[in-house]
Amino acid sequence: MRPLGELEAVVMEHLWSTDDALTVREVLGRIDREPPLAYTTVLTVMDNLHRKGFLERVKAGRAFRYQPTKGRAEHTADLMHELLSDSGDSSITLMRFLDRMSDNEVERLKRALND
Repeated sequence: MRPLGELEAVVMEHLWSTDDALTVREVLGRIDREPPLAYTTVLTVMDNLHRKGFLERVKAGRAFRYQPTKGRAEHTADLMHELLSDSGDSSITLMRFLDRMSDNEVERLKRALND
């Protein structure tokens, strides 16, 4: 799994921000960008995300409604796990990661581990 591209990330952010499945036109309407994106650009990005397994789609009239196959947190956890697995020495990588965390983040992590 590789990180999302710029437009893929924009599309996924809008889909993760709602519980509803959205059409291409609805996603396009939520993207505030200058110059505006073309409908076909968003369609291509969403079709690629579907093909890669990030989105599922259901026929709705003449269009498709798309929704993420995984939530944002699950996707991020998968990326982190893959990066950690590819790091060579996961314990050293984890220690370097913890060194960069704020005290508040470390406390939240400790609470999560205790739960």
